[in-house]
Amino acid sequence: MSQPEIDALVFDVLGTLVDEPAGIRAGIRRLDPTLDDLGVERLLSLWQRHIDREQRRVLDGSRPYLPSDALDREAAEAVAGAAGSDDPDAVEELALSGTRVPPWPDSVAGLARFAKRYPLIGLSNASRTALLGLNAHAGLRWHQALSAEDARSYKPDPEVYRLAVTVSGRPPERLLMVAAHAWDLRGAQALGLRTAYVARPMGDPPDGSDRFDLYAESLADLAEQLGAG
Repeated sequence: MSQPEIDALVFDVLGTLVDEPAGIRAGIRRLDPTLDDLGVERLLSLWQRHIDREQRRVLDGSRPYLPSDALDREAAEAVAGAAGSDDPDAVEELALSGTRVPPWPDSVAGLARFAKRYPLIGLSNASRTALLGLNAHAGLRWHQALSAEDARSYKPDPEVYRLAVTVSGRPPERLLMVAAHAWDLRGAQALGLRTAYVARPMGDPPDGSDRFDLYAESLADLAEQLGAG
C-alpha cells in the first residue's frame, strides 16, 4: 500500500500512547492493598464497563454530556463501593488514577521523532483538565492537544475528529489519524481522514473488513514507514 500524502499527524492518547489500565490498576491497589490480582482485574473491569456504557449513553443521546473526569469519578465511586470503601478522599484519589497513567515505552521518543517532520495533534476523549494531567504525567509533548470536551461529545462522533481538521486548516485527507483502536480509526475514516493502526497490548485490533492506510507494530515501525526522523 502506497504511503498517503499527509500534512499533520493526529494521535489518539488513551491506549495508543499511554497504558491507561496500568494507571487505574495502581489506583485500585492503593485503594485496597489486600486485593489479589483477580480482585484488581475485577474492579478494573467494573471501571471500564462504566466508562464505556456512559460514553455510549452520551453518544446515543440518552444522557447529557459530561466530561471524562466526571465519568471517572462515577467509576471511582462504583469501584470503591464494590471494594467496601466509602471514604470520599479515597474515591477522589482513585478518580485521579485515570490521568496518572504511564506512557508506552516508545511513546515519548516516538512523538519527538514524528515532530521533526510533522505537526502533531493529540485528540482525546479525555476532558481538558484530564488531558492536561495525562500529558504532564506521561511527558507527552504536542504542537496542539485537543479534547473531545470542545465538541461536547466523544469519539467516534464525527464532530470530535472535525476539531483536528479545523485546527489544522487542512482537508481531512491530508491528516493521518494514528490509533490502537479500530473503532477510533473507523470514526476518523468516516470523516475522510487517513488512518494508521498501531498495535498495542490492549487495543482494538482491525477486523477483516477494515482497510486502513497503514499498519504498524510500533511507533518506530510507523516512523520508518512515514520516513520520519
